[in-house]
Amino acid sequence: MITDNNKKLAQWAMDFALKNGCQAAKLVLYANSNSSFELRNGKMDRLQQASEGGLAISLYVDGRYGSYSTNRLDKKELETFIKNGIESTRYLAPDESRVLADPSRYYKGGKPDLKLFDNRFYDINPDDKVELARVAADEVMGKDERIISVDTSYSDGESAAYRLISNGFEGEEKSTWYSVSASVAVRGEGEARPSDYWYGSSLFYDQLPKTGIGSKALERVLRKLGQRKAKSGKYTMVLDPMTSGSLLSPMLSALYGSSLQQKNSFLLDKLNQQVGSTKLTLKDEPHLIGANGARYFDSEGVATEPRFIFDKGVLKTYFIDTYNAKKMGVAPTISSPSLLILEPGNKDLNGLVADVQNGILVTGLNGGNSNSSSGDFSYGIEGFLIENGKLTQPVNEMNVTGNMVQLWSSLVEVGNDAMLNRSWRIPSLVFDGISFSGL
Repeated sequence: MITDNNKKLAQWAMDFALKNGCQAAKLVLYANSNSSFELRNGKMDRLQQASEGGLAISLYVDGRYGSYSTNRLDKKELETFIKNGIESTRYLAPDESRVLADPSRYYKGGKPDLKLFDNRFYDINPDDKVELARVAADEVMGKDERIISVDTSYSDGESAAYRLISNGFEGEEKSTWYSVSASVAVRGEGEARPSDYWYGSSLFYDQLPKTGIGSKALERVLRKLGQRKAKSGKYTMVLDPMTSGSLLSPMLSALYGSSLQQKNSFLLDKLNQQVGSTKLTLKDEPHLIGANGARYFDSEGVATEPRFIFDKGVLKTYFIDTYNAKKMGVAPTISSPSLLILEPGNKDLNGLVADVQNGILVTGLNGGNSNSSSGDFSYGIEGFLIENGKLTQPVNEMNVTGNMVQLWSSLVEVGNDAMLNRSWRIPSLVFDGISFSGL
């Protein structure tokens, strides 16, 4: 929690920097805390509690830029810290691209509370937290003779930040989160020891799923028994909602100003061009009340706004902050996305699988990489063979390969089952004609 006295200290620190040789500055005062209660096989294994707070300041001195942080918030110590930072910055090379954002782009306030902070956070009894981890364990323990280990946990946390920018921005944000998780390992064939997990999370304790976590984790791992490779070839690929965001991530990474400015992006110079199928409509919805990822401003204080990222496969925006915009000689947009929503279709995962005659449902990626310059990728996968609309053989030790632009151009169906507790709401996806290597 950031108190009014903390804010006054931050305001004093900003004034002190500007009066002692700094022409401009950005400052963030932050406070975070988290706790977790971890059980192994139904018994308490680990308790962790942590909190941190501090001040980070970016100094613009004589055309130079330096960034510094400290957790010592005593005034006298901050005086020395800031003066040393200013003197140190003078040793750095000039960088004319290091400037503050245009103040006309700052968030000015006045919008409704995004409702990201649970006021019950400080009142929840630790015994109740442990009990949720125990409930998850009880849903698994003794349910199958092949179970080797059961790890369950309850975790929660809060974060708060107060930002000041010397050319006219002041903003505060805070949020809470809660999570219950379960991981189960079982004895498979030979030396195989398959494992899987499940979790539930929420910004508010009352909305946190409190049952079904352990049983879902057990269900997910038992279906892996008998995994083996399938034949190499081209298949219809189905991604479940736990995995779909992982294959979207390289597309989004290619949109950042840092990658574009260094010409290390396979989507360079692709603005307003078709880079995916017409099923690919992805929007940033930063002002959705009570949603993970919602925010009114980014790390520069720039106001967020709803925007299309891909509209029917056409690339509509990049994520370019002030620094990279100056470097590239283009207009800035926003430093990063907030809350991503992929336009859904009409069917859930089961409905999508039922329509596939010869495919592979991918439920996990096991290593691999994507080349940021070319978009070529190769990932290890596990999942299930799909035959005539039904899941048959569990598969693993296979690779999926291709190119990101070609992959997203082959998107043929989008599900309606995005996980609403995530800041990336990406549902099940279906891609046609994807190369898998196995037997």
